[in-house]
Amino acid sequence: MHYSKLTTIFSALLLLSIRAFTQQPVNLHYTLSLEDPASQKMHVVFRCTGLNGPVLDFKMPVWMPGYYQILDYAKKVDNFHAIDGAGKDLGWEKTTPNTWRVENPAGKVVTISYDVKATTPFVAQPWLDSTRGYVSPAGVFMYPNGYLRQPVTLEVKSWSGWNKIATGLEKVAGKVNWYKAPDFDILYDCPILAANLEEVPSFKVRNIPHYFYGYKIGEFDKAAFSSDLQKIVEQGVNLIGDIPYAHYTFLATGSGRGGIEHLNSTTIGFSGDQLKTHDAKQRVYCFIAHEYFHHYNVKRIRPIALGPFDYERENRTNGLWVSEGLNVYYEYMLVRRAGLMTGDDLLHHFQTDINAYESKPGHLYQSLAQSSYETWSDGPFGRTGDSINKTISYYQKGPAVGLLLDMAIRHSTKNKKSLDDVMRTVYRVYYQEKKRGFTDAEFRKACEDAAGVALPEIFDYVYTVKEPDYAKYLAYGGLGIDTTQGFKLYPLKEVDELQAMIRKDWLKE
Repeated sequence: MHYSKLTTIFSALLLLSIRAFTQQPVNLHYTLSLEDPASQKMHVVFRCTGLNGPVLDFKMPVWMPGYYQILDYAKKVDNFHAIDGAGKDLGWEKTTPNTWRVENPAGKVVTISYDVKATTPFVAQPWLDSTRGYVSPAGVFMYPNGYLRQPVTLEVKSWSGWNKIATGLEKVAGKVNWYKAPDFDILYDCPILAANLEEVPSFKVRNIPHYFYGYKIGEFDKAAFSSDLQKIVEQGVNLIGDIPYAHYTFLATGSGRGGIEHLNSTTIGFSGDQLKTHDAKQRVYCFIAHEYFHHYNVKRIRPIALGPFDYERENRTNGLWVSEGLNVYYEYMLVRRAGLMTGDDLLHHFQTDINAYESKPGHLYQSLAQSSYETWSDGPFGRTGDSINKTISYYQKGPAVGLLLDMAIRHSTKNKKSLDDVMRTVYRVYYQEKKRGFTDAEFRKACEDAAGVALPEIFDYVYTVKEPDYAKYLAYGGLGIDTTQGFKLYPLKEVDELQAMIRKDWLKE
């Protein structure tokens, strides 16, 4: 009996060893063709080796990180086809609106192919015509269910009439237009722009290269623009104290205002014509600063719900007031610290946000946290039509609360700490050390630890519809607010030593 059991165990182990030895390693490779721009269709071939199971589910994401709306990318897919390693057709069926189930009887090689309609000129959607190809990866590349953590490679076949492909993806050594990503989160985080691209002079910050490629960026002083861009990047890096990428790429897709942030790149609507006046240039610089600083704030300093991502449903969080609202706060601060706006300009930006928020009846109904959570239903700027009166935008109240929070921390610490210290702490503790996002309670604790006191009133402005006491907190920094005709910010004439110190440091006077 004892001998029989040993024989059975040995046989089972031998069988498992043979299967493990013969099992092919997982290899996932895309070939993306942009070679027929007139069709406005991108053609995808996805070859998969070593995927287990009698059937495989291939899924198209329903949204893309950075744009908090269901986009239903799957509806743009057609001409789906599947074959095995010998080129034999495989059976398949569509089991959900974004899932294609493919038979896998051999269990070795499965290749799927399909077309993606690329007809929407927007930074969260794929676009292809004779002028350019823009790949929003979550809307182009399906993933095999259960394999999101697997590395992938990609070959891009561009149209012969274009001169360049620009992306944040790492290149595969020794191959032309081949790229790689360690997992699907990185693949989906790296858009691709192919066209006759123009280039702004590159620059380095702490010896890290930064590139700017764009389609139809126009005539302007590119060297001066590059210098200003470098100043903005330097201010972001100085604030956090770390550069977590090996290179960074700005992708300008043409005129327009859309922008999506990524770990080592950003896509922006841009035209040099927008730089001709002081106010227009400042708007462009704030917009670029916003998208750039996002690589810290939301991509790395992030609510815990935002990664690893679930690509099949909304990833709701109360924390977009931090990720987006405080990012507006810092777009202003970076541009001011870079010397590209005046102190008066800075005050004007905040009073514009406060006026926009206070002028909407929605501020009586929806809190900042609720606005964050409900953006999937409301849209980032609130609902339209009759429902607009019940919502607010975290892009407007968020920076206003950020200003009050910063002043509260500076006041309680005699200007020894600020909101900057909170951002550095959260970056270090949760991104670098714990390698995860933060909870609502953890972010609040970081703020109160920096302040050295509890901040119940400030967080009432986040979680309730309590009216902010602007005058109280602005006075901490030697600022006043005139509410007789809207909300106008101004420097107080009489200030004590602490108020003067905070105002000077905050305004960079």
